[in-house]
Amino acid sequence: MNARNRLIAYVAPMGAFVVMLAANGLLKGIDHSVWLTTPEYWIYPLQTAICAALLYWFWPAYSLQRPNRLSLALGIGVAVWLIWIAPQFFLGFPPRTSGFNPDVFAAQPALYWPTVILRFLRLVVVVPLVEEIFWRGFLLRYLINEKFDRVMFGTFSWFSFLGVTLAFTFSHTRPDWAVAVITGMLYNGVAYWTKSLSACVVTHAVTNLLLGLWIMQTKQWGFW
Repeated sequence: MNARNRLIAYVAPMGAFVVMLAANGLLKGIDHSVWLTTPEYWIYPLQTAICAALLYWFWPAYSLQRPNRLSLALGIGVAVWLIWIAPQFFLGFPPRTSGFNPDVFAAQPALYWPTVILRFLRLVVVVPLVEEIFWRGFLLRYLINEKFDRVMFGTFSWFSFLGVTLAFTFSHTRPDWAVAVITGMLYNGVAYWTKSLSACVVTHAVTNLLLGLWIMQTKQWGFW
C-alpha cells in the first residue's frame, strides 16, 4: 500500500465518524419531525455501519498485532473509567441524565435490544478502533514526521504528545474537557509504554465497556 492510501486508511474512518456526528447536530434544527429532532436513533447505527465497513476495507493497513503489556492496558482502561465517573460517583456532581436513552423503546423489545446492542457495538468496538487508529496510530506519529508510517509506533516527542492530548480533549464537549485531557495523556502513555496500537485499542475498549455498563445501570445517558 502506497503512502497516500495508507494516509486515507488511517484518516477516513475518523472523517466519516465526525461527519455523521455533525449531521446529527445539523438535523436537529431542521424541523420538529421526530426523525430529525432525535436523529441519533438512526444516525448512530448508520455511523456504526459505515465506520465498520471502512475499518474492514482498510484493515490490512493497520498494524494490529497481539497487544503488548496487556495487564497495563487493562489497568489503564479501568483507571480511565473511574476518572470519567468520579465527578458524579465520588464527588456528588449532578447526574447527567439527558442523552441517548434506549429506554424510549422499552415497550418494544424488537427495537430496544437491537438499539442497545448497536450502541455497545459502537461504544466498545467501533469507537476504540476509529479513535485509536486516528489519534495514536496516525496523529501521534504525523506530528513527528509527515511520513508518519516511517515513525515507529510509540515514539515520544513533546510536540506530538501535547498536540494529540489537546486535540483529543477539544474533540469532546466542554463539560468533559477536564476528564478528557487526563484521558488523552493516559492513552498516549499506553502508546509509549506498550509500543502497541492493539494495546491502545484494548485500553479504550475496556474504558468504554465499563462506562457503557455503568450508564445502563445509572441511566446517566449524557455519558454516551
